[in-house]
Amino acid sequence: MATVNYAEISDAVREASRMKSFPLAVKFLKSADAFPEKTRSPARDLGKRITICQAVSMVRLYGWTVGLTKEDLICVPAMIAFGFSGAEDIGGTLGELFCAVGFHPEAAPAADEAENMCTLENDAYPAILMAPLSKGLFEPDTVAFYGNPAQIMRLAQAAVHACGKRITGSFGGKVECTEYLIAPLQTAAPRIAIPGLGDRIFSMTQDDELVLSIPGSLLLPLYESLNVVGKKVGARYPVPSYLNYQPEFPPMYGEMADRLKLF
Repeated sequence: MATVNYAEISDAVREASRMKSFPLAVKFLKSADAFPEKTRSPARDLGKRITICQAVSMVRLYGWTVGLTKEDLICVPAMIAFGFSGAEDIGGTLGELFCAVGFHPEAAPAADEAENMCTLENDAYPAILMAPLSKGLFEPDTVAFYGNPAQIMRLAQAAVHACGKRITGSFGGKVECTEYLIAPLQTAAPRIAIPGLGDRIFSMTQDDELVLSIPGSLLLPLYESLNVVGKKVGARYPVPSYLNYQPEFPPMYGEMADRLKLF
């Protein structure tokens, strides 16, 4: 992956899919000391704590490079899920919170949902680095693409062509940053995510946006597949309408055509 031209891949994917925002590269780090120069730290540079999904939007919409540690974050469920909380029982603690805010009526199903989410052990990765893929600052663990359903469909075709398997997803409407950031890292497989409530409140994710995320190792195969997948049937975005047919009209049009001897 050291020879990958990330700018070329990013530009090609954006051109092929007409994406509005930058593809997002993510690196999970053992220390903030590995942050490159000019990395923005929300606590230090903005004077405030933010959510992980806010950082995602700063990268994909502003083009910033953002580094996150515990001191930069304020989203409690994400801090638990990403291993920044020190909670002894991550699933149980998340489940307790889900009940407290009304996402579940009982503790058992809440804990069961949380246990089935992709989460990180405490302090497994004390720092998270995010940047536009085009900058090529690091070899990404996860790459995320935002788009409307038709755009994500096109990228999904390329991902399936590249890895030979259909893409899975896990949907709960909350803490979905775990789905589009952690899941590809842990499963080594692409993932489709529906951004959750926090994404829409805090990071301005739009109603028509989905996310396709892939492990970094799949980036080059996805790029190569995007150039060939579905070409024999004209698959591309925007999806072209089929126009080679003869329209039909209500009977009164036919009656008028007969009177006028049009056909």
